[in-house]
Amino acid sequence: MHANMYRRIMGKTIQIRDVPDETYQRLVKRAAETGQSVPDLLRKEVERLASRLSTREWLDRAERMGGPTRNSDTVALLNDARGPWPT
Repeated sequence: MHANMYRRIMGKTIQIRDVPDETYQRLVKRAAETGQSVPDLLRKEVERLASRLSTREWLDRAERMGGPTRNSDTVALLNDARGPWPT
C-alpha cells in the first residue's frame, strides 16, 4: 500500500540517453546562470513544452476559428499560442 501511495504522490522519471557533452555543458551553464540544477531546469522546460499546443491542436483550433489566410498570420498566431522561446 505504501508503494502505491508513493507512486501517486511522486512524478514520473524521464531518462534521456546519448546527450552530447557539449549540449550537457550548455545546460549546466544555463542552469547555473539561473541558480538551478540541470534537473530543475529540464523539469521546467518539460512542463513548458507540455503546456504548449501541439501543431495538430493549433491547426484544429485555427480551423474552428476560421483560421488565418496568410502564412505570416499563421506564424504569428502559432508563436503567440506556443509562448516565448527560451533564451
